[in-house]
Amino acid sequence: MTDTAKDYRDTVFLPKTDFPMKAGLAAKEPGILERWQRIGVYDRLREMRHGATRFILHDGPPYANGDIHMGHAMNKVLKDIIVRSQSLMGKDAPYVPGWDCHGLPIEWKVEEAYRAKKLNKDDVPVDQFRAECRAYAEKWVAVQRAEFERLGVMGDWDDPYLTMKFDAEAVIVGELLKFAESGQLYRGAKPVMWSPVEKTALAEAEVEYEDIVSTQIDVAFEIVEAPNAPELVGAHAVIWTTTPWTIPVNQALAYGPEIEYLLVRFDDMAEGPRTLLVAHDLLDSFGARIGHPVVLKIGDAAGSVTALASIKGSQLEGVVARHPMHALGGFFAKPRPFLPGEFVTTDAGTGLVHMAPDHGEDDFELCKAYGLDPVFAVDGAGMYRQDWAWLGGQGSVINKKFTASDGPICSDLRAAGALLAASDDFKHSYPHSWRSKAKVIFRATPQWFIPMDKNPSPLVGEGGARSAAAEWEGEGDVSSLTPPHPSAPAALPPSPTRGEGNGATLRETALDAIERTRWVPARAENRIRSMVEGRPDWVISRQRAWGVPIALYVDRATGQYLNDPAVNARIVAAFREGGADAWFTADHQALLGPDYDLANYEPQRDILDVWFDSGSTHAFVVEARYGEGVRADLYLEGSDQHRGWFQSSLLESCGTRGRAPYDAVLTHGFALDDKGRKMSKSLGNVVDPLKVIGESGADILRMWVASTDYFEDVRIGKEVLGTASDAYRKLRNTFRYLLGALDGYEAHEAVGVAEMPELERYVLHLLGRLDVELKAAADAFEFNRYQRLLTDFANEDLSAFFFDIRKDVLYCDAPESVTRRAYRTVLNLLFHALVRYAAPILCFTAEEVWQARYPTEDGSVHFLTWPELPALPGDDAVSTNWQEVRILRQQVTEAIEPLRREKRVRSSLEAEVTVPDLPLPVDKLTETFIVAKVSRGDAVAVTPTDYLKCGRCWRHLPEVKEDGTLCDRCAGVVA
Repeated sequence: MTDTAKDYRDTVFLPKTDFPMKAGLAAKEPGILERWQRIGVYDRLREMRHGATRFILHDGPPYANGDIHMGHAMNKVLKDIIVRSQSLMGKDAPYVPGWDCHGLPIEWKVEEAYRAKKLNKDDVPVDQFRAECRAYAEKWVAVQRAEFERLGVMGDWDDPYLTMKFDAEAVIVGELLKFAESGQLYRGAKPVMWSPVEKTALAEAEVEYEDIVSTQIDVAFEIVEAPNAPELVGAHAVIWTTTPWTIPVNQALAYGPEIEYLLVRFDDMAEGPRTLLVAHDLLDSFGARIGHPVVLKIGDAAGSVTALASIKGSQLEGVVARHPMHALGGFFAKPRPFLPGEFVTTDAGTGLVHMAPDHGEDDFELCKAYGLDPVFAVDGAGMYRQDWAWLGGQGSVINKKFTASDGPICSDLRAAGALLAASDDFKHSYPHSWRSKAKVIFRATPQWFIPMDKNPSPLVGEGGARSAAAEWEGEGDVSSLTPPHPSAPAALPPSPTRGEGNGATLRETALDAIERTRWVPARAENRIRSMVEGRPDWVISRQRAWGVPIALYVDRATGQYLNDPAVNARIVAAFREGGADAWFTADHQALLGPDYDLANYEPQRDILDVWFDSGSTHAFVVEARYGEGVRADLYLEGSDQHRGWFQSSLLESCGTRGRAPYDAVLTHGFALDDKGRKMSKSLGNVVDPLKVIGESGADILRMWVASTDYFEDVRIGKEVLGTASDAYRKLRNTFRYLLGALDGYEAHEAVGVAEMPELERYVLHLLGRLDVELKAAADAFEFNRYQRLLTDFANEDLSAFFFDIRKDVLYCDAPESVTRRAYRTVLNLLFHALVRYAAPILCFTAEEVWQARYPTEDGSVHFLTWPELPALPGDDAVSTNWQEVRILRQQVTEAIEPLRREKRVRSSLEAEVTVPDLPLPVDKLTETFIVAKVSRGDAVAVTPTDYLKCGRCWRHLPEVKEDGTLCDRCAGVVA
């Protein structure tokens, strides 16, 4: 344009909007959140969706202790995206957040405060201690609630569920009593994982495995009887163990009936010649440990080592040894029988396994079958009890110094001539408490169990009490149930029968329920199935103070627990009125009523495993709010919950209702740092979600969550968040363009689909296809695919293609132009669709976009439902044609680029192109390629144009006779 040329910028219809390009989310989002709270978006949405198909995502309860971390943020955002997407699809999708408020995590924090003051929590009255635990939980519920809300998570924050609410505690104890009434509860002594530091049993989900180095020892037990192999008398059977502290509670030795053992004489051992019994396949490794590596055949000698005899394992039946410390008398003087064990292998050790029924599951089961019971020598702190003849009052058994090769156990065995080898170098994985980080032990203690493989008692009549005749086969130490008083009313509504699985064991019912559940991803089914197939009976008792007590009365004479529906009803009523605290301050005689004397019954003091609490949430949240028998549509948590909440909820519901509490379960991975490492303060690699929100805004974090393949572990760091920010910025600019381009748009502008140019119909076709794909992705809970589809459409189909082509029409066509009106009609449809599609993920930005166009105090984008798109005629041919055009357009763009780099043309408008095919009329191709001229040729080729530039639209056209004057179209518009 020459200096004297007229400036036509005021005649161009440029987009106009106040919507800012710079988001400023960190500062803007709190105001949007405050407005939602002020107008009651969640409650109003419930009113709007009343009567619609309901979708219930039941929230798994985080512990109320500490600020949220990235795992919390990822979990809650993913839940919110799903809930919002279901609401968008027209469903009534309530979300009731909840917290786990009982148990060791909270109690441990309160104890830490006591320890800091040099106080012992055992010296504090239980009601005072429980009150402090409750106050601690209340504090963190309030903190986390505000943090979750700041993430944009929409829910019933005014009435969340808490496991410590009185109603919840009443339902929890009621669920326990259902198990008791149906005979699915027993008290027994079995080895469980026990934390000597926290002095309580632990669930598998409360344990993590770390590599440690232990002391390994080989110990000789002198054989005193051998009816099937008399040559063994006087020889020593050798066992190998990595837990020396279990030797003081040894009660037997196990052998493999099919294993070949060798009787070998070692002539030059420190104690003199010794004849030892070791598995043939392990002789060489055993010899290496004691300094005599050797492989022998019977009758052979190798220096000072001679193989005397081969003994088949089955010949060891009836063999008896004596404990190395037999001289102490009492327990240690008792004979140690050899017992056949299928679990005995020749993978490591000596092929003989020492049995301590107090400290191993295999040990317990095998010894129990032969009448050998636990002796409870190790107390809750990991010390041998004071009256124990060997090492009484000493420990702790998890202390490396105590169990080391120069510690008291090994020293005493060495003095007794029984320690053949000891070294402090055995590396292996070992369970630790994930709270105290201390090693745990297997320890037999009296606990309450829910059996996995016992048939429940049948119901008696309709609505009547269950049969109390429940003698467990093979459970000699298990209580039978006391029959209910004949005149007693029903304590609780009877649990439904197990339906098709009626009478099935809990394991069978749970496995059937797993098969009937939708698992996302599908491979998760195999994971939980294998866990349920192999899990032991559920240990539901804990030796703590903060939680729901196991509210049972045990007959002091028989050990049987009382099963009276009238008593149960009074217990539940007391909990509903005063919470679980009522049990600790109760008038137990009043709860028992006139038919029982408290002097004959012991109220139980153990509390319920918190996994039972959280496993019961379906009863006091889903059923209590939405009706008896209602199931959640979806449970969603991290993959660790296959052994945690998913499983405890499954077992609790299967045991009381004969089915799973959910229709579908979604599992996501863990949030790792940008190098794929677990986040930890010690590594300094923690990405704090609150810091990310404070700097970039919650929508960036939500964008990241949706973009990840969250079915696997995901990474987050500066670079990853930068990628999310770039994707967000492009989508925001799409909305900004739409708002600007639609400035002043009114309904009368709309053009019917049949009147639209092919390009507009093609874009509507793409929008329709996107709509179908987004719905499918939302139904599959695949929001990484959902977001990718949405952003690709905005970037590639709209910004880089449709908007680019039509900007000339928008800026320069007359307002009444059919093409311009058709374009704005499609932009309006795109706006209404895209803002809805984006709302579940970018909840704050979508609201900002909506309010920028429709500013109302009481309106919200989140009240909207899935867009209704116009019906399109069969445009498959149009779509195919335009796909070919787009491919050709890309080739033209690439061909122009060298001329641009060489500065032969400044923009594509200055280029003329030839193409081998003309899929559209030449004038349509010219505007589609945004060039001066298109003609047919043998191949794609580009040359600078000789046409002059219009001073308004800047297109180079043949009718422009002087550079800077107007083309015919622009002249008409300006006139």
